[in-house]
Amino acid sequence: MIDFELTSNDKKLLDAVRTEALVARQYARHYDEHEHEFPPDELPEAKDFPNVWSLFAGRTADDTSMGVISLLMTMGQTWGDYSVRMRRGKGGLGNAALRAAGTPEQQAKWNDLTLAMAITEPGCGSDSAGVQCTAVLDGDEWVVNGEKIFVTTGCRADGVVVWATIDKSAGRAGIKSFLIEKGTPGFVVAHKEKKLGIRADDTAAYVFQNCRIPRGNLLGLDESIPRQGSGGFRGVMKTFNMTRPGVAAIGLGMAEAALDFTREQLEKAGARIEYGPGIHGQSAAAQKFLRLEGQFEAAKLTTLHAAWLGDNRQPNNDEASICKAKAGAAVREITQGCIELLGPLGISREHLLEKWFRDVRITDIYEGTGQIQRLILARSLLGYTSKELK
Repeated sequence: MIDFELTSNDKKLLDAVRTEALVARQYARHYDEHEHEFPPDELPEAKDFPNVWSLFAGRTADDTSMGVISLLMTMGQTWGDYSVRMRRGKGGLGNAALRAAGTPEQQAKWNDLTLAMAITEPGCGSDSAGVQCTAVLDGDEWVVNGEKIFVTTGCRADGVVVWATIDKSAGRAGIKSFLIEKGTPGFVVAHKEKKLGIRADDTAAYVFQNCRIPRGNLLGLDESIPRQGSGGFRGVMKTFNMTRPGVAAIGLGMAEAALDFTREQLEKAGARIEYGPGIHGQSAAAQKFLRLEGQFEAAKLTTLHAAWLGDNRQPNNDEASICKAKAGAAVREITQGCIELLGPLGISREHLLEKWFRDVRITDIYEGTGQIQRLILARSLLGYTSKELK
């Protein structure tokens, strides 16, 4: 039976996360308006707070499952701010790919580094089969050439997992992932992107010009190009079943912050929200707010469900896409709806609501857009291949 009831230990842990998040929130506007600066790895106030990860490590077997509590912690952190943390942990999306597809030797060598993931190219976004970046084997080295854009944590990262094709005629089966460390000759960080939202989270463009790396830097060390199936591509795609619920949780944390702020302001203005009698008979503002809360709860449950399946070693391919698609749409509707309810107060830069509205947009873009998630689900439900349903 699925049970998301929290233990007393987990409630203490999440309370500690929220306490830290409120401190981090004080820095949110500064780094939003000074996107050329990087938030520090540790805020000055960190010395006054115990590390929440020590509480996480002290959990017992009776506590909430690891994946579920991790998502709730993510929601608690982004409830404070998307990019600023009391303490910034190491690791990036590339580290998730390393855990999903790397050999034990590769994991031992690379996992202490923060690894970004480079997929998107100027001419290739959601359709990963269109990757043009190439890797050609030359003796005991791969020679990588191409461009990558919108690389999350691209400036801070120590290295990157790069998607490149070793045979364009093979389509997805020819796509492999390669580990490349910063400082490798031919690897250039071209520039840092300027964005609508998540401004404090660095996003970079990369250029690879005859970048030579050891043969052993092929993630998973599988050089085969199967004509049936997806080979190494399928292995790395497992990453997204692990991380898509996390992206949903990122957006849900900001959406919850928007709901909390809006509820507070509505109550100050005398718009009472009642939870017992239902929405009929309440004010138009209260009705709209309750509908937004309903969207939040539905998206949250789909996200926790995907994590629970993963914790219990059950397939969650569809559920990972469901929660990502649902949350991506819900958090946009929630933050926009909150702004509409509050009017000028909602767009004022004296408050963070307009920032949350901008920041949540990434939830529907990261790691496969909402449209791609729905395409994945349609193929799964109808039994179509990627060639049959595009």
